[in-house]
Amino acid sequence: MTRLVIVVEKASDWSAYYPSVDVMSAMDYLREPVGGDDERTHVINLCRSYKYLGTGYYVSLLAEARGHKVLPSVRTVNDLRRRSLYGLDIEDLNSKLTHFLPAGGRDTTDFGILVYFGETAYPALQDLARQLFEMFPCPLLRIEFERERVWQVASIKPVGLHTLDDAQEDAFAAELDRFSRKLWRKPRTRKLYRYDIAMLVDPNEAMPPSNKKALKTFIAAGKELGIEVDPIGKNDYPRLAEYDGLFIRETTASDNHTYRFAHRAEKEGMVVIDDPTSILRCTNKIFLNDLMVSRKLAVPRTEILYRDNAKAWKETAAKLGFPLVLKIPDGSFSRGVVKVENAEALEKAAGELFSHSALLLAQEFVYTEFDWRIGVLNREPLYACKYYMSRGHWQIYNHGAKGTAKSGGFETVAVRDAPAEVVKLALKATQAVGDGLYGVDLKQVGNKPVVIEVNDNPSIDAGVEDAYLGVDLYRRIMQEFLRRMEHKRLGIGR
Repeated sequence: MTRLVIVVEKASDWSAYYPSVDVMSAMDYLREPVGGDDERTHVINLCRSYKYLGTGYYVSLLAEARGHKVLPSVRTVNDLRRRSLYGLDIEDLNSKLTHFLPAGGRDTTDFGILVYFGETAYPALQDLARQLFEMFPCPLLRIEFERERVWQVASIKPVGLHTLDDAQEDAFAAELDRFSRKLWRKPRTRKLYRYDIAMLVDPNEAMPPSNKKALKTFIAAGKELGIEVDPIGKNDYPRLAEYDGLFIRETTASDNHTYRFAHRAEKEGMVVIDDPTSILRCTNKIFLNDLMVSRKLAVPRTEILYRDNAKAWKETAAKLGFPLVLKIPDGSFSRGVVKVENAEALEKAAGELFSHSALLLAQEFVYTEFDWRIGVLNREPLYACKYYMSRGHWQIYNHGAKGTAKSGGFETVAVRDAPAEVVKLALKATQAVGDGLYGVDLKQVGNKPVVIEVNDNPSIDAGVEDAYLGVDLYRRIMQEFLRRMEHKRLGIGR
């Protein structure tokens, strides 16, 4: 069961609220005997200040030493002191604040909001408040903005309970109640499992890496091993630290919440698949191409196109020949990939794709009836699939089809039945990336395979990738989580 401890610096700081057995003074918490408590403990540190070596600082520091999950963490406290972080360039901040402020306030040069556990009283700024809370998880923050031509974050400061007025106290109480109820979620089942894994999913994603049946099978496979696999969404970021591991089953990108989840989980010492390094390395095709080439691994002939150098496009076409393939660096599921047949089509397609990226990949066109996908886990082959091209199309996924995207057929085989040279090249490709879970896409012409890309978040769908191994595919992935979590508990390497 989870134990919740709310720490205040002075008893008077809680005088506006009902007495609670969960509330404890900072000195009482610091004097608590160490050890002998097998409960999971979450500490909400509401001290007046987190000044270095002050009372609030020591509450967070000793909470971590005792194995308690504490908000804010010492890392967050230290980050809040780094004023270099205050000039954050938040996407669309200028337009959000300009839209939020009334017409008569156009001359406003400073502005601030209170954020309670990532929530604010201003709906128009809610996404911004949540984003900043994800960066600096702290119970109560004041975000101050300033405008010098454009709006910027001027400061992010912790706020003490004793500074709140009546309305703000009510707002804080409501959000504390909401937040603490999340911490107490599913207390009964916690006793049944050795470890807990958060599985990040998006029920509304059009093309998720795992279908619903596969997600249920992951949960069942974990249960067999004494692991509770708990599906969470992007709004569950504040709960992340209560788990032992993070399994991302949502399409990853380095510029969205999936990377922030992976990065924070790694900082918390959790077992993470996909880890943030793998996300960075795999979600950018330009980086991957250079990585493969530097390791002398076979890839299709590739050139980089630059938005401000249109004259070089013709030289690239001469080197690669037509047809050729243009790709944006961060496309997935065949999106942002265009085949061009001539110079006119190249100019048109490049013009459209350069609206998404300053650099593009131009790659020789290699047609095959199907692509190989070799699943790799901890540098060992896991599964092998053939993905056939969509009917009448040159890619596996045809996004130009009417209605939803259409995909070709598949054939899943035993790894031993896949060409040895394909499996060998796939393993070499992942060794350059990491030791997580990957799907390596390859084409084979004759006996010569080439790496198309390495996916950090490979598809594992019920009825497709598991067609040969069945439940054992899910069990092997959960066993890898278990192995890594046991190693962390024992303090040994992977």
